[in-house]
Amino acid sequence: MNASAGASAATVETRSIDYVPDDERHGKVGHQGPFWFVGNFQPFTLALGFVGPSLGLSLGWTVVAGLAGIAFGTVFMAFHATQGPVLGLPQMIQSRAQFGYRGVLLPLLGTLFTFVGFNVVDVVIIKSGLQSIFGWSPALVAVAITVVAALLAIYGHDLLHRTFRVLFWVSLPLWLVLTFGVLFGGATGTATATGGFSLVAFLVQFSVAASYNITYAPYVSDYSRYLPRETTPSSIIASVFVGAAASPAWLIPLGAWMATYLGATDALSGINQTGNQVVPALGAVLAVVATLVLVATMGLNAYSGMLTVVTAVDSVRSVTPTRRLRVVTIVGLAVVWLAMSMMLTNATSALNTTLLIMLYLLAPWTAVNLTDYFFVRRGHYAIADLFSPRGIYGAWSWRGLTAFLAGVIAEIPFVDLPFFVGPAATAMGEVDIAFIVGMLVSGLMYVALTRTLDVSRELAMIEADPTLADPASASAIARTVAEEEK
Repeated sequence: MNASAGASAATVETRSIDYVPDDERHGKVGHQGPFWFVGNFQPFTLALGFVGPSLGLSLGWTVVAGLAGIAFGTVFMAFHATQGPVLGLPQMIQSRAQFGYRGVLLPLLGTLFTFVGFNVVDVVIIKSGLQSIFGWSPALVAVAITVVAALLAIYGHDLLHRTFRVLFWVSLPLWLVLTFGVLFGGATGTATATGGFSLVAFLVQFSVAASYNITYAPYVSDYSRYLPRETTPSSIIASVFVGAAASPAWLIPLGAWMATYLGATDALSGINQTGNQVVPALGAVLAVVATLVLVATMGLNAYSGMLTVVTAVDSVRSVTPTRRLRVVTIVGLAVVWLAMSMMLTNATSALNTTLLIMLYLLAPWTAVNLTDYFFVRRGHYAIADLFSPRGIYGAWSWRGLTAFLAGVIAEIPFVDLPFFVGPAATAMGEVDIAFIVGMLVSGLMYVALTRTLDVSRELAMIEADPTLADPASASAIARTVAEEEK
C-alpha cells in the first residue's frame, strides 16, 4: 500500500482504505463542525421541509417533526465519528469486525446505494432548479456538476475539507440575509397557509429528517480518521452533532415556510424567489452558491462511494489502493449516477423514496455497528486482522450478518413506500415506523448473539501478539494476503 501521507489539498490524496498513521494525522476537531454544517447547508436540506406540507402537515408541525427527526438521526451519526481517530480507518473497513472480511459485502450494498442515491437526487435538484431559474440546459448542467464533483473526490480528503470551509464563509452571510428577510416580512408569499396535524404525515416528515443524518453514519469516520488518536470522544461527538444538526435545524423550517406560503416544490426556485424579494438578485446569487455547496457534497458522496467500492473489491480479492484505482472507481460511479439522474425529473418524489429506502437499509447496520463498538468490543480491535480473511474476525461473521438481516426482514411489514405498503403499516393507517423496528431488532439480536462471543479471548490474543494491535502492520499483512491469493 502507499506509504506516503494523505497529501495536501493541491495533490491527489494517497490514502483510501488503508490505515492513516499517527504522523499523518493533521486533522482538527474544530474543522468537523463547519465541515458537517456546510455538508447540510444546501438545497437538499431545504427540500426536506417540503415533505410535511406536501402531505397536508401544517408549518408548525412540519418544523416540530423535522427538528425531532434531525436530532434523532444526528445522535447515531455523531457517535460513529468517534471511530475515526481511534482506528484511523474508513468506516466500512471497521465493519468487517461485525460482519467478517467478506460478509461486509452485504451492508456495503446498502451504503453504496446511499452514496449513489444521494448524488442522483442532487443532480435532479440542481439541473431542474437551474433550468427554471436561468434556463440552462439540464443535460449540460448535469454533466458539468458531475465532473466537478468527481474531481473533488479524486483529490480527496484535504481538498474536500478546504472547499467546505471556504463555502461555509461564503454561504453564511447570504443565508442570514435571506432568513432575516423572511422573519421580518421582507419576503411574502401569495399562498394561504393550510394543513393541520396528521400522524402519518408527521411520521413521514420525522423519518425523512432522521434518515438524512443517519445516512451519513457509514462515512462520517471517513472524514475524522485524520484526527489525532488522542482526540476525546466527547469533543468529536459534540463537534459533529452541533455542525450536522444546526444547518438542517435552520433550513428545514425555512423550506417548510417556502412550501407553505410560496407553494414551492423546487428548492433552488424557492431560494431564488424568496431571495429576490428580500434583496434584488440575492436569490440568484444564493441559488448559485447553494448549487456549489451541493456539488461539493456530491464530491463527498463520491469519495465515500469510492471507499465503499474499493472495500467491496478488496473483500473479494485483496487490492492495492492506488491512485489509478481511485480515479477509475470514481469515474465509474460518476457515469452511473449521471445516467440514472437523466431518467428522473421529479426531485421531491425521488427524495422521499430514496431517503426512506436508505433508512431501511442503514438503520439495522448502524445498530449492529454501534452496539459492537460501544458495548461489545468497547473500541478494542485487532486492526491488522481487519485486512485478512483469516484473522480473528473471519471471512463471514454469522452474528453480525444474522442481526442485520433480521432487522431488515423485521422492517418489511412496517414499510410505507409508493410501490409497497407493509401489512403492519396498513393496519396503523400507513404509519411508517420500520426503521425504529429495524434498529431495535438488529441491536437487541446482536447483543443476544454476542453473549457467547469470547471478547476476552480476542483481547488476550491482541496482548499476546502486539502486531495485531499495531495498525502499521496492517498494510504488510494485506500485501502478504494479496500475494498468496495471486
